[in-house]
Amino acid sequence: MTKSDMQLVQSIFPFTETQRIPISFEYDGKSYKGIPSSFRPKVTRRLISANIQQVIVTGSHEDGLEIRAEHLRYLDFPVTEWVAFVTNNSEQRSKIVSKLRIIDDEIAGSKPRFTYSNGDNMNTSGYEVFELPVGNEAIALSPHDGTSCCGASPYMKLLFEDYGVLIGIGWPGKWSSAVQGSTEGVRLSIGQDRMHMALNSGETIRTPRVNFLGFEGGDDHGRNLWRRWYFKHILPKEHGDPIPPKLCLHDWRPDGKEFTEATEAKQILALNQYVDRGMKPDVWWFDAGWYKNDNFWPYTGTWEPDLERFPSGLAPIGNRCKELDIQFLLWFEPERVHAGTALDTDHPDWLLYPSDPNDTNRVLNYANPEALDWTINHIDGLIKEYGVEIYRQDLNFDPMKFWLEHESEDRIGAIENLHIQGYLKYWDELLHRNPGLLIDSCAAGGRRNDLETMRRSLPLHYTDVGYGHHPIKQKQHRFMFEWIPYFRAHTMSWDNDEGTYEPAGNQPVDKYAYHVAMAPSVTSMIFFDDGEELFELGKQMHGVWRRAAEIMLSADYYPLTETRKSEEDYYAMQFHRPDTHQGFFQVVRNTRAPEETFIVYPAGIEPERTYVLENAETGEELLLTGGEWIEGFSVKIPRRTGQIWFYRSQV
Repeated sequence: MTKSDMQLVQSIFPFTETQRIPISFEYDGKSYKGIPSSFRPKVTRRLISANIQQVIVTGSHEDGLEIRAEHLRYLDFPVTEWVAFVTNNSEQRSKIVSKLRIIDDEIAGSKPRFTYSNGDNMNTSGYEVFELPVGNEAIALSPHDGTSCCGASPYMKLLFEDYGVLIGIGWPGKWSSAVQGSTEGVRLSIGQDRMHMALNSGETIRTPRVNFLGFEGGDDHGRNLWRRWYFKHILPKEHGDPIPPKLCLHDWRPDGKEFTEATEAKQILALNQYVDRGMKPDVWWFDAGWYKNDNFWPYTGTWEPDLERFPSGLAPIGNRCKELDIQFLLWFEPERVHAGTALDTDHPDWLLYPSDPNDTNRVLNYANPEALDWTINHIDGLIKEYGVEIYRQDLNFDPMKFWLEHESEDRIGAIENLHIQGYLKYWDELLHRNPGLLIDSCAAGGRRNDLETMRRSLPLHYTDVGYGHHPIKQKQHRFMFEWIPYFRAHTMSWDNDEGTYEPAGNQPVDKYAYHVAMAPSVTSMIFFDDGEELFELGKQMHGVWRRAAEIMLSADYYPLTETRKSEEDYYAMQFHRPDTHQGFFQVVRNTRAPEETFIVYPAGIEPERTYVLENAETGEELLLTGGEWIEGFSVKIPRRTGQIWFYRSQV
């Protein structure tokens, strides 16, 4: 981070005066920009912490409609932030609020380019990154459904000739953005996609929360500023400390039934076997199916354990985890209610029903305060009773069609807005009531990993696609390491004997499976009753993984290859700590890569230093000067293998 970076961000939507706030909206048919003087705005300033300065601007229409805009400036990073709230303080229904955009303003700069991604769209085309020049025609983005990352990622870049701006949108629903060339540079617009509503008395709606990081220099500099800011200010802490790498294990078979046949005895047997055989996990993972479901895990809506399989509930599993100092992770999907479950039968007034009578899904409506309070209290009780330390929340359907079918013409976007506020309140309350609790964000994979969600959670299951399709996985990891740098991978391999993935194979766990699963958290697919040889391999590779993962969480990230989703490519990356002059690089030769050798050209290396390079698996050590290494380090490995080399500066 440079002085120029810090000065630069002060020109990206700073707070200068109330009329210049980047918000825009219409009220009762009249357009407003900023908070006009007729709203009698008041400004409050305070320090939230030593490194965060807040400005709150509040103004009210003469009929009692209040606008409150909140601006944060980070004093330790070149980052700024905006969010706004609209409240009807009158005793009557308000006029129509529409076209509410938290950002609707220009960013100055020449030769603008826009970089964006299609997010996690639940197929192999996801996590692609695109770049377009910004011209007179607007480039519009919005998710395909009511989840924030499906078909469009809420993480994007504006790159100018002299500097860049990284943008993160926090809205766990359907946001929209548009960039368009302007006289000074680029006009940027961001807000909830659909907004045309009258507010009931006392009701509050809110906008997405948007962050901007400004930087001078190349992509590497901007990427690593974001990672450092994310680790310090976004990624949740674990009892006040940075979250360490986590090895996850479970008793699961890939037959599509999830955990519908799990029992208390089987779970505790598997857990004990792993520990007794020297493979103790950090997390014991218990996914969908612990409730009564007739071997159909999507039968959600009765949030009580199946007493035939768990006669004492799930407390015996949670207690055993606590005895072993292992975190107990438990899966929930509270927003989806299946026909015939307890919530459907007992509380139909809490649900949004589909117009299609053949659709068995309903939405538990967080816009209903009674439904939200019940959810908070009931799930909080289960967390406490069962000793859950990681609350895993999923969402395997699209809530948008339910929101659309239940809204009126003068309340467009209201159910979505209130539901999302309820979703965030629910998580905030669980975290408040259970100090040290971690939340795993999942929505059929990574469909709801926007920045507002990530402030409260980890994406331990960032996709439902490509666990063992290595080139697809490499593409996904490239995106995650840059934007959401704590995530989990599986040691799965779906390549066939020809080295392709069509038809899919199912190779046993080996060292290659670990190399293509190098992430801050990993799930080993070695089963508790596998042979001793496989356990020994796992224990060796867990040591390599954990050492590398600790560096991933404290170092800058440099992709050393492109990721083209091809089995004919090499995949290489480097993590470097400039403060301690150490790190590691990894080279993976995919299943059909033809070249015998790969040349590593490292980043961040100082020519005058001497470095000790250590092969992670063999222990071989080499001495190289930085000047020699910068000229290239040759790695020769067979197909379908990988190497990790740790390095440090020789004192």
